Amino acid sequence: MRMDLLNGPVDGLDEALAAVDAFDRTLTKGLLRPHPADAEGLFALADAVAASPLAARVAEAADKAAAGVAGEDHLLALAAARTALLGAAHDALAARADEATDRTRADAPAPAAPAEQAPNLLAAARSWLCDLARTGWQGLDHDVVSGSSQVVSAMLPEPALRRLAALLDGFAAELAASCPGATLERIPVRRWADLWARGMLLTVPGAVPAPAADTLTGRLLSLGTDLQEHATAAQAQVHAVFEPADGGTPRLVRASVSVPKPDTVLGAGVWQLLRPHMSLLAAAGEGRSMDLTGMPVTAEGDLIWQDEHARPGEPVDPFTTARVALPTAEAPATAPLDRHPVLLAHPVFLEGYGTEQDAGTGTVTFTLAGQRLPVDTDRLPVAGPLTPQAVAGSTACIGLLRWDGDGFFLQPLAVERTVRKKAVALHAGAWAGGTTDKTGVKAEKAASDAVAVLRERAGRLLRK
Repeated sequence: MRMDLLNGPVDGLDEALAAVDAFDRTLTKGLLRPHPADAEGLFALADAVAASPLAARVAEAADKAAAGVAGEDHLLALAAARTALLGAAHDALAARADEATDRTRADAPAPAAPAEQAPNLLAAARSWLCDLARTGWQGLDHDVVSGSSQVVSAMLPEPALRRLAALLDGFAAELAASCPGATLERIPVRRWADLWARGMLLTVPGAVPAPAADTLTGRLLSLGTDLQEHATAAQAQVHAVFEPADGGTPRLVRASVSVPKPDTVLGAGVWQLLRPHMSLLAAAGEGRSMDLTGMPVTAEGDLIWQDEHARPGEPVDPFTTARVALPTAEAPATAPLDRHPVLLAHPVFLEGYGTEQDAGTGTVTFTLAGQRLPVDTDRLPVAGPLTPQAVAGSTACIGLLRWDGDGFFLQPLAVERTVRKKAVALHAGAWAGGTTDKTGVKAEKAASDAVAVLRERAGRLLRK
């Protein structure tokens, strides 16, 4: 991997992010009656897209917003401009990662037909988001935030609107926990602006494409599992290489499963909630391939997982996959609304590096060919055997190349380390199929007890 490319500057990136930050500062104070000094962020955003097809609409929207008379269409144009800038930043970073790893990427497909959605509910959601923008994060109160509850309740029964409903529900929960905004010591400016802009664009009819129509038949070779856990939800995403049965070019794919989670389920117990919904988790945890027949897939490489289209295959070492199959695998195109630097997750394999671990902070850094690559061990799940100490003592690593405001960094999915002159592999998702580890077994039992109690209580409420 060309580490020097990862550490080099990316043309135009700083300027694009500066324009986004300027707009976000304006959004923080609100667009109802912006102060002339705060309105500079609006014009910075308009200037940044002056050479794009959005130029005229965004310039008009900036003028209207600066005067405090912006309508919903104007705010939508500002959200689109902000999203376009971050999309351009994502594309530049993805191209740099592709160049550094010598990886090819599939061309973006033609837009799919939009899914049918209820326009009245989309309009209601957009109205609430516009109220937020006018109020600003510093002006938040419970009256403004609670305006989303009826909209979310009406959206959840509609499958085509569930993505937007989940976003609004989580966004509103974060805002409600932070009210009143005037007393906040620290505001997650970029995050809330990201959620606001994405929500605005998802209210546009046709923004969400219809379900995928393509299918895959061949062998799926797991690289590693990324587990993301929150107080009320958990998601596992398996990154893998797919080898077509017809001998075509291998390609990178993902398979994800998400579940609601009671806050009493902790650690390895979360696998009990995820495991029943996707047989791939157990196969990946056991180090087995999966044979797919007609598995639905999106153009962006996301498998619409259905267990009836898969069966367990032969044992396969993920590190063998990373060494042999990963270098020739083609990366998928990125969905338009997923073009954001924070969503960059580029599977890579590294070996022959040096490691450093800061004695004070515990942070780990890999050094390869004289270049340094930070390692984010905070993303390691507690529901697995992979630890920061194991990463620091590793000799090979499968991970996801990501980016934040300070540059590229690595999120480990699995490492190899030498124990008594033998290579031993540790995987973040090793407990997905079950474990004999004492800590893992204890957490699984606690989760079983908690889930049983919750089910019994739910049944009692339903009987009433």
